[in-house]
Amino acid sequence: MRLTTKQWIQVILSMAIAIWIFWFLYKDISFRSLQNALRETSLFWMLASVIISLLGFYLRAWRWKILIIASEKSELKTSVTFAGLMIGYLANLLVPRAGEVVRCGAVSKMNDNQVGTLVGTVVVERTIDLLFMLLTVFLGFLLEREMFLSLISDLVSTESLLNKLLGMLPVVIGGGLITVIFLYLLFQKYRESNLIKKVRHFIRDLVSGIFSLRKVENQWGFWGSSVAIWVIYYITMIFVAWAIPSTASLSLGAILMVMVMGSIGMLAPVQGGIGTFHALVAFILMAYGLSNEEGKIFAVIIHSVQVLTVVVLGMACLGYFFKITSDKTSKSL
Repeated sequence: MRLTTKQWIQVILSMAIAIWIFWFLYKDISFRSLQNALRETSLFWMLASVIISLLGFYLRAWRWKILIIASEKSELKTSVTFAGLMIGYLANLLVPRAGEVVRCGAVSKMNDNQVGTLVGTVVVERTIDLLFMLLTVFLGFLLEREMFLSLISDLVSTESLLNKLLGMLPVVIGGGLITVIFLYLLFQKYRESNLIKKVRHFIRDLVSGIFSLRKVENQWGFWGSSVAIWVIYYITMIFVAWAIPSTASLSLGAILMVMVMGSIGMLAPVQGGIGTFHALVAFILMAYGLSNEEGKIFAVIIHSVQVLTVVVLGMACLGYFFKITSDKTSKSL
């Protein structure tokens, strides 16, 4: 994937912000403290967290595969979608949000699927994941209601926020209408151009991918794997909490809140959630009584293990990708 100058600027800027947040968080944490925490960390539970997370990656790849098959009615191996998924995660560590496009391109090259359709299935995936994330936040609210309300009252004035939203509503509606009218007029003027035809073809494939959810034959498998993915994410967080002495005594509800905050931190447009993940996880752990140092060390350990896993698997899957594509090139000659 080639980046324009503007995109390179965005990448460098997001990386600079991530590094600055990370430095600001950890500038007062001594390396010796991190060494001591690592020495006390249970290797057994840490390895268990990695193994269970691998199952989560596999389920994501399998779920994506059945979406693609429903959309294109084509043969596809889970190993191909797994490779595409991990290559995409690897790309996200370099360019925020690029992984979604990269993984579609990788699978398209390995299995000759339409990129537009693949992007549509990814949109479905992300929509479902957002739904489950909201359900997880709601579950966290039910289990840790007092802590949740305390955090919200400390961070945001609900009345002030509501007044600001109501004040901005006319501007948002007006701006949206103007944008829609402008795009419609632009489309009418250039509807027969090659670029517009390509865009229309891409959108048609995209919509086809989105509606592929209705065509999935294994609905139990799709929704069951969607639930299992988030359960596995939670179990991974539990295993890491048990691995580190300072967090081993946290309640299951508290660990769920850590998972919620970590998920929100990963949504930020920075490489791999660097900085934002650490800040939110450390923040919620301090709310549960851990020290500033303990919260930040937990965040850096769990994030580093996740990143290392993605890098190792991503590089291995890149090798698989090059093997598949080179074999296809050789056969076509």
